[in-house]
Amino acid sequence: MGVEILAPALAIGLGAIGPGIGVGLLVAGAMEAIGRNPEAAGEIRTNMILGIVFAEAIAIYALVVALLLLFVGAPGLTG
Repeated sequence: MGVEILAPALAIGLGAIGPGIGVGLLVAGAMEAIGRNPEAAGEIRTNMILGIVFAEAIAIYALVVALLLLFVGAPGLTG
């Protein structure tokens, strides 16, 4: 148990921090905007969901990289 297991764990762990923070800030901003202007709730909600989708795509890329590192490996990681 060495770098072969640590690399995928770091890839998904660090790759999910950014989108998690981003989604939190995005939803907080959207809720504040809806609170200030309830008539625009539909448009704000649509843009919020679109932003969440783009942020979560980054986490999915990190998951793919972690799975590749776990099952295929990377040159130089094998000791």
